[in-house]
Amino acid sequence: MKAIAYTHHALPLDDPRSLDLHELPAPAPGPRDLLVAVRAVAVNPVDTKVRAFFPTEGARILGWDAVGTVEQVGSDVTLFKPGDTVYYAGSLTRPGNHAEYSVVDERIAGHKPTSLSDAEAAALPLTSLTAWELLFDRLGVPENGGAGDTLLVVGAAGGVGSILVQLARRLTGLTVIGTASREETRDWVQQLGAHHVVDHRKPLTEELARINVNQVRYVASLTHTERHYAQLVQALAPQGRLALIDDPESLDAMPLKRKSASLHWEFMFTRPMFETDDMQRQHDILERVAALVDSGVLRTTMGDHYGKIDVANMRRAHARLESGLARGKIVMEGF
Repeated sequence: MKAIAYTHHALPLDDPRSLDLHELPAPAPGPRDLLVAVRAVAVNPVDTKVRAFFPTEGARILGWDAVGTVEQVGSDVTLFKPGDTVYYAGSLTRPGNHAEYSVVDERIAGHKPTSLSDAEAAALPLTSLTAWELLFDRLGVPENGGAGDTLLVVGAAGGVGSILVQLARRLTGLTVIGTASREETRDWVQQLGAHHVVDHRKPLTEELARINVNQVRYVASLTHTERHYAQLVQALAPQGRLALIDDPESLDAMPLKRKSASLHWEFMFTRPMFETDDMQRQHDILERVAALVDSGVLRTTMGDHYGKIDVANMRRAHARLESGLARGKIVMEGF
């Protein structure tokens, strides 16, 4: 099968070893696995991080978002059948999905939203799982709850922020404040439903004061946590909750003590990586997201469609993500 992979880490994108087309054996499904013929994919910051920091022996396939058709099911599969169209993010412990075929455990896959194209649906799995787990599992906001409280989303125009803003606005009573720094990203966050948009290039406490917000109950820090940390702690209400998904070099939790504030990490690969007892919750989340999309409650977060799944477009997508200027998700479809 054709696959886009890297063979040496930490190389510039114009080096063929950083991303190139390879001919590799198609994977075989295990007992709980689906063998999927991939039709569309998305690109995420995790792809660039793995390529930059993780050495590999042989060709390592990247990509943790896909839409495709189930070609074969394992002996113990009960949730899907051949011919089903599925969407999923997969697991970091397995090869990625930027290939003609991939395997995924049925417990972390969902049926694709019927109202979306393959490309539109490919934008959703990883970020939907991350946003859902962050909001409801980590921060502990109850569905249909949160009235009178405020959520600050730092980096609201990115892939996770784009779905998190929608979930918080549509499924809770929270006042949602998103951060964005450019006119196009501010407009994007407003279109997704944020009550307010502030500029994270400016002091956040001053930006919050500008919209008459003194403190927030919940903070979702999706990017540059180190840069904003002191101000996030200052903006956080006593007994508030701070969740993050990025990778600060260090993080001192002591400033949170005075406010009895709690710190939460969200990493959507935890459940499949450790095969937790509640691993099938990710299937349930993806099924729920699909239903919400098909009923018009949520919309795709596709920002740019780069065309075919090929090396040139994949390098272009990695460069865009590394620039920090991406809006929503970058998708591709068809080999």
